[in-house]
Amino acid sequence: MIFIDGTAVNVALPVLQRDFHASAASLQWVVEGYSLFLSALVLIGGSLGDHFGRKRVFGIGIALFALASFACALAGSMEMLIVARCAQGVGGALATPGSLALLSATFEGARRGRAIGTWSGASAMTAAAGPLLGGWLVQVASWRWVFIINLPLAALVLFALGRVAESRDVDEPPGLDFGGAALATLGLGGLVYGLIRLQGVALDVPGLWCAACGLGVLGLFVVYEARTPTPMLHLALFRSRTFAVTNAYTLLLYAALGGSFYFVPFDLINVQGYTPTAAGAALLPFVVVMSVFSRFSGGLVARIGARLPLTLGAILAAAGFAAFAAAGLDRSYWISFFPAALILGVGGALFVAPLTTTVMDSVPTAHAGIASGINNAVARTAGLIAVAALGIALASTFERDLSRELRRDNASAATLEVVQRTSGQILAGRVPDAIGGRERTLLAHAIASAYVGGFRVAMLTGAALSLGAGILALTLLPRRRPA
Repeated sequence: MIFIDGTAVNVALPVLQRDFHASAASLQWVVEGYSLFLSALVLIGGSLGDHFGRKRVFGIGIALFALASFACALAGSMEMLIVARCAQGVGGALATPGSLALLSATFEGARRGRAIGTWSGASAMTAAAGPLLGGWLVQVASWRWVFIINLPLAALVLFALGRVAESRDVDEPPGLDFGGAALATLGLGGLVYGLIRLQGVALDVPGLWCAACGLGVLGLFVVYEARTPTPMLHLALFRSRTFAVTNAYTLLLYAALGGSFYFVPFDLINVQGYTPTAAGAALLPFVVVMSVFSRFSGGLVARIGARLPLTLGAILAAAGFAAFAAAGLDRSYWISFFPAALILGVGGALFVAPLTTTVMDSVPTAHAGIASGINNAVARTAGLIAVAALGIALASTFERDLSRELRRDNASAATLEVVQRTSGQILAGRVPDAIGGRERTLLAHAIASAYVGGFRVAMLTGAALSLGAGILALTLLPRRRPA
């Protein structure tokens, strides 16, 4: 449920834009509101599970997620949808760390690696299948069904949870870090709000102040965590070199994945002209490769260590993003998006399960919940910030190229006025309904060309981040699995 919603909603965004006449910033908050609370609270979600029982907190998270999904399906405005998505993020923060922690408490050694590999394969498969499912539901029914589908899934999960044994950390000190959770939420919220405001407005003073204050609060959060007796971010875990390096690797690679993949549906649907179902199906190579090979790669760490699969996986991911950048406009799927998705799928199959296994193996079992929470928080935070940050890069390139295209085509004053008035919608690659005739054709071509240029910058940034993760793994991880 949680991984599907992390990706399926993206395909529905172009349709949401048409239904609600939403701006690019509002559409980003549909994703960012969910990611914000998931990122900021997933750490305390792990702590709650360690304190009160991982099974119990996991079940509460699933129930809350289902209720919030129902609220999303009933939303009558973008504001209502964003609020409900924030509530989904809270539910996800309670459930996500519990799933891995329950596995780690149940299995040991190579069996743990295979179990986590199965978990990684299932999560990767559903995350990658989300666009296909979401696109199909949007096309044959409504975007609301992207959320309604969670209700029977939640009922099934809660029923099956009755067969799972309870576990908790008996050595966990009393008390919960609600102060740290508040600081993390405020810091990330301020940073992301500022970055979204800066898209297309480089000198937006309130945006700059919000981003700067957000960074300052995040710094205060780290200081607070170092001094509070019951931190949700156990900084002592970072004394493990493997744990620290793999989380830095996660930050870079999941920034590339989360940030870049946000823009793919807009390019496919609004620019390339794909239907929602076809846009979701475009990533099927990624789905198939990830689902088939993740379980196998989960056991690699026990045999050859983490360095080789993580390095090769990141390099292949970089090649995949570079292929996305080269996709261009109006080219055949088989020579543009297909090889990009295939290469990225091979890279993901190499790094997803080994990364998770290495993180969980680098800490004692008693801290499995908080270790899972930290790694999930890092991954979610990376995507959260990257969507907003890459949006700045895409917006600046888009506006520059669009202005150049419109000057070259001698667009009318009326068209330029509509472009200025609806810049938020145009930034998502959509031609305003107010423009028709020859001017609409000219503007559609100009927007498509400009968006492809911005999309290329976003994908190349993802490739650079992936290469950075590969270099980190190659130079700082041990050759063999740590004893």
